[in-house]
Amino acid sequence: MNLFPSIDLRDGRVVRLLQGDYDRQTTYEVDAVEQAKMYADAGATWAHVVDLDGARSGKMANLALVEAVCAEGRLKVEVGGGVRDTATVERVLGAGARRVVVGTAALADWDWFEALVKSPACHERIVLGLDARGGKLAVSGWERQTQSDALEVARRVRGWPLGAIVYTDIAVDGTMDGPNLEATRRIAEATDVPVVASGGVSALDHLLQLRQLPIAGAIVGRALYEHAFTVEEAIEAFERSVKNNP
Repeated sequence: MNLFPSIDLRDGRVVRLLQGDYDRQTTYEVDAVEQAKMYADAGATWAHVVDLDGARSGKMANLALVEAVCAEGRLKVEVGGGVRDTATVERVLGAGARRVVVGTAALADWDWFEALVKSPACHERIVLGLDARGGKLAVSGWERQTQSDALEVARRVRGWPLGAIVYTDIAVDGTMDGPNLEATRRIAEATDVPVVASGGVSALDHLLQLRQLPIAGAIVGRALYEHAFTVEEAIEAFERSVKNNP
């Protein structure tokens, strides 16, 4: 299972939101590019980068900073937030991102999303972002609730050449109260697309619990910034778990 350290950007700064609430923001006095370098030095292979301004407005606002993080070169970078059209997808991939996360635009225009995912140039380069409250998906920076069911959408993409599904349980995101293991399991069992879990991780035990699920990775943000554990400790815990439970 891969670790995805998260770099969430707002107004050019690295931040975390509590349960997706833009009025409950913690700002970290770190440089995004330097943070990416630190993650790479620590042994991470991926980074999950989110343009929070873009997620809210529909247009990426921190693209230059995203490009700088991608240019660091040693990390495979997964980018989301404000990706609403093909031109933006192409620009983000052209900037060096390994994968692009699409959520709001997928639900708004499913035919466009399906064509994008199934285009040869985008095979395994597009990630479907499923952000749920009580099993129902939220869009537009989580500020607009829909009645679309996360499980049903996960089932619809079985067999698609997606890079992954990122599943976020909004109720636990940024809380460090632990991931929603059961909801994550249901999503993973509903599809054959690799699932990356997001939200709630605050301890190595949480990562090891997630590793017992049929998922491909876990996104961690606040726990790293607030020194609950390090990237090195997380990787070591994964390796130890593999040895003990091959």
